[in-house]
Amino acid sequence: MAQLLNIVATECSPEEEVRFNNWYNDVHVPMLMKYSGITGVTRYRLKGEAKGAATYLACYEFNSMEDIEGLQKSDEFKAAMEEMQQSWPQGGIEIKWAAVYEPLKKWAR
Repeated sequence: MAQLLNIVATECSPEEEVRFNNWYNDVHVPMLMKYSGITGVTRYRLKGEAKGAATYLACYEFNSMEDIEGLQKSDEFKAAMEEMQQSWPQGGIEIKWAAVYEPLKKWAR
């Protein structure tokens, strides 16, 4: 069965888009991946337009709720949040929403 997903939806100002993606890919995710409970991360960008949809999604994969809950208590999470505040002190990015999803059924070829 598929893993639990912690999905984070974000926006950034258009003028910060290149910087945001470089930072997210090269700094933020590598810092969070130091936490052993994250088994993988996939980022997505909205293709086309969809009313009310966030431009970016990051899907963090976990094996258990204990791993998800442990992330927010971890030194790795604390360091990543502190670094985020240092990199984005004036804003320019916004977390629109975040939620944990559990698998119901998986189809595959």
